[in-house]
Amino acid sequence: MRVLTIIPTYNELESLPKTLGRLRAAVPHSDVLVVDDNSPDGTGQLADEAAAADGQVHVLHRKGKEGLGAAYIAGFKWGLAAGYDVLVEMDADGSHKPEQLPLLLDAVENGADLAMGSRWVQGGSVVNWPLYRQAISRIGSTYARIMLGVKIKDVTGGYRAFRRSTLEALKLDEVDSVGYGFQVDLAWRVAKLGLRIEERPITFVERELGASKMSGNIVVEAMINVTKWGIAARWAKLTSKTPARAK
Repeated sequence: MRVLTIIPTYNELESLPKTLGRLRAAVPHSDVLVVDDNSPDGTGQLADEAAAADGQVHVLHRKGKEGLGAAYIAGFKWGLAAGYDVLVEMDADGSHKPEQLPLLLDAVENGADLAMGSRWVQGGSVVNWPLYRQAISRIGSTYARIMLGVKIKDVTGGYRAFRRSTLEALKLDEVDSVGYGFQVDLAWRVAKLGLRIEERPITFVERELGASKMSGNIVVEAMINVTKWGIAARWAKLTSKTPARAK
């Protein structure tokens, strides 16, 4: 299968070289697409230099910072147009270990429509996260799981491998969520289609370089969206009418 790993960037000048090097060493058959949101620190230029030195690295430049969801959607469309069979989401900051990508690719090769790296299944873990960060992540995933009626343990996780046909079925033009909520939205959409989702345990490592993009506002926005989606889904179910059976 042709694999494309998509790495969104905004001011990741310090982290990106190390992540690219580890990824190319761990999964050399995977091509890479860096989606840069016009980083003012020169990340885009660095990505261009990496692409010039390595034919398997590509760069998609965007006009500005428009959110994680929009960056991934742009990357998915680029990868689908280029004919890739598996499209991977990976953070630029090293929190997603490239050495664990084969776990996700193995799941897809064995029939999964979406393989998710999970911190909260047996064998999964986090490194250098304080207890309050772990609590926020666990509570957020549990709340989303209950509200949306999905069985995914780590529904907010962002280390994922999508089968091409899965993304084609999602109608990407209809996805308008951004930030933290984007990951929940996409997982929920896949679940609603009845497609096969598998979680594989990963070790999530807090970034060592650069600044985190996570903020309280992003988390609150995601929780509000999950609540709205859950209520809307329940209301639609309650108000749906079953056609009367003909006598």
